[in-house]
Amino acid sequence: MVIRNEPITQHTISVLVDNESGVLARVIGLFSGRGYNIDSLTVAEVNETRTRSRITIVTSGTPMIIEQIKAQLTRLVPVHAVTDLTQSGPFVGRELALVKVACTGDRRVESLRIADIFRARVVDSTHESFIFEMTGSTEKIEAFINLMRPLGLADVARTGIAALSRGATPLASERGRF
Repeated sequence: MVIRNEPITQHTISVLVDNESGVLARVIGLFSGRGYNIDSLTVAEVNETRTRSRITIVTSGTPMIIEQIKAQLTRLVPVHAVTDLTQSGPFVGRELALVKVACTGDRRVESLRIADIFRARVVDSTHESFIFEMTGSTEKIEAFINLMRPLGLADVARTGIAALSRGATPLASERGRF
């Protein structure tokens, strides 16, 4: 038997499901039961009748593991479509973060200067702290957080990635589902 060292890559997977209780638990159970890790997870209703939700999962694995994940997700009963956005073409993925920085004096001024460069908004301010809100790629948010660490990073809350394929046409497997 030949064992190949296949690269581990990160994939963003969109899963269209029925909006009913227990669906997210089943999807999470699929991952935990097989030892797969979830790097990011978001869920929201996506149609006006409130019957469908989109689960966006960011996970990592070899090509074989990613294919197994997609196949197993497809077999779950409330799942209508599974799309690997990483493989299907260009997509837009964004994340929201709230970043609390506790600082005074020059560090306070520096944190505002960096926030301006990153287009982060101040959503709360006290004499000793700021809470910044920013959206962007995971890499942009990571860079902002890393720059805030020496200035007094106090807390971070992140939403996880929300993603859609680029272009005017919905994914072929999701047409007519909304």
